Amino acid sequence: MFFTPRQLEIIELAKSEGKVIVEDLATQFSVTSQTIRKDLNELCEARALTRIHGGAIFPSSTENVRYEARRSIAATEKQAIGRAAAALIPNKSSLFINIGTTTEAVGEALLNHHELMVITNNINVANRLRIFPDIEVVIAGGVVRGSDGGIVGEAAVDFIRQFKVDYAVIGVSAIDRDGALLDYDFREVKVAQAIMANARHVILVSDSSKFERTAPVRIGHLSQVHTFITDHCPLPSVSAICRENGVELIETEGEKPEN
Repeated sequence: MFFTPRQLEIIELAKSEGKVIVEDLATQFSVTSQTIRKDLNELCEARALTRIHGGAIFPSSTENVRYEARRSIAATEKQAIGRAAAALIPNKSSLFINIGTTTEAVGEALLNHHELMVITNNINVANRLRIFPDIEVVIAGGVVRGSDGGIVGEAAVDFIRQFKVDYAVIGVSAIDRDGALLDYDFREVKVAQAIMANARHVILVSDSSKFERTAPVRIGHLSQVHTFITDHCPLPSVSAICRENGVELIETEGEKPEN
């Protein structure tokens, strides 16, 4: 397919930033939002981009979007998801938090909690929470992944298996319409599986862009979690899986952001 110069520039912006937003592109190129939507639809039909609500992301079927770029994708939605998850976790609890920008948002929302024990393989979460005296942080040992500060490998799995906690907060790279929970790195998958197996209540946190993506490694299935928090669930099949398996589905779309 032949792309126009504007479309090629949109692809480069999506590649560098992780995502593009319709209104921002319309302003940047001095065209209407309708024109930009037409551009994005054509780019997505050609599989150059993947459509998300209000814009598009640069697709990747074999590797993750750069971690810093991922932080900007659905940032407001992730904050709302983080607050909803934190509201389910009482003071004096123990919990796992795994790798991911959405799980980091949960960690941020826990800062006012008291007497928590947080066990994590996410260096970013540990570094943020460690300065709060009411939160005890325990960090897994293992190989540190340079791309995102995640700790992976058999040593991390063995470490996680020493605990039995009240809650697990997990994120994933993609959610399939059949309820499969997917990731890119088989080493991280092993850690996530250990976290799920050693928690009394598993909370899955994921923004709706994960329904538009795919990844090659299977963590498990949506039926294995107790609570699923997302900004919006666009797939009836996923909502049905939640109903049929007693998974509480919480959608935060429409929640007012904090000032």
